[in-house]
Amino acid sequence: MSSFNGTNILVVGGAGFVGSNLVRRLLALDAASVHVVDNLLSAERSNLPDDTRIRFTEGSIADDSVLSELHDVYGYIFHLATYHGNQSSMHDPIADHDNNLITTLKLFERIKAFSNLKKVVYAGAGCAVAEKTYDQAHATLEDAPISLQMDSPYSISKIVGEFYAVYYFNRHALPTVRARFQNVYGPGEILGAGKWRGTPATVWRNVTPTFIYKALHGESLPLEGGGVATRDFIFVDDIVEGLICCALKGEPGDVYNLASGVETSIRELAEMINELTGNHAPLDIREQRDWDHSGKRFGSTVKSKQILGFESLMPIEEGLRRTVAWTYKNISYIQSCVDRHRNAMFNYVT
Repeated sequence: MSSFNGTNILVVGGAGFVGSNLVRRLLALDAASVHVVDNLLSAERSNLPDDTRIRFTEGSIADDSVLSELHDVYGYIFHLATYHGNQSSMHDPIADHDNNLITTLKLFERIKAFSNLKKVVYAGAGCAVAEKTYDQAHATLEDAPISLQMDSPYSISKIVGEFYAVYYFNRHALPTVRARFQNVYGPGEILGAGKWRGTPATVWRNVTPTFIYKALHGESLPLEGGGVATRDFIFVDDIVEGLICCALKGEPGDVYNLASGVETSIRELAEMINELTGNHAPLDIREQRDWDHSGKRFGSTVKSKQILGFESLMPIEEGLRRTVAWTYKNISYIQSCVDRHRNAMFNYVT
């Protein structure tokens, strides 16, 4: 992995959960510099390490003033910025467009003529292409049919971002590689990070950190639809290695699943977390979410293994153990981020 030695790299959304973990890995791989652009909408500046090789720009990549700072000096660009996530996008589709789609278009337009770029890695979303089913799931392939029936503006924005990645490759030879994420979890995901985005999903944004936080507080874990939905959970260290594989080995214009290939039900996830935390509160069985039709899904790992040499190595039981330990160690800081939004959550009306 010495290919980053002496290379200048741009990470858009680099202060976020995945982005900050990626930045640390790039620095460990001897990148010359890492330019992080992040508007801190769902991230904290403190996520980033204190390293003189990091240059931080606070702002949206859609802002012209920020774009004007980008010059043809980068060997690699990782575009991870997103409007997090499905429920926030349904609450405010315009904000999703402004932070999850126009960002991609304006970035690609700015860099389309850069000559030093080896790869531009775009973070896609597995939920945008997964089959909409609560029956038996099949591993979602990279070339799976794309339905017009999307569950959220978030899914729409992410798949249109892929359309733009392909267009800019075909039209301008921009060396885009699409990395299609599954459900990432692990140390470094801070509940309540960033700014209030209009709904409690600002805090309770992903199932794994939400369950761990609640379990550590002895609370019942909420299971919509009894927890029968399934997801493909991939540890953050694995997703970072997958992103690096996409940058170094991915074919421009192509797409690769970054997945564990393991289907885990939300109820199984809850039971594992309760066991790891010693939480004896009964599970809170709720009605199924009326907007979520992608009930059961997991990603195929065949293509990324064959072409990138990428495999997810972390078993979910061990990954959860490490995440619980990290959360326990950092619970005071996480609590301060949650508390920042307490009044807004208390006053929230659906």
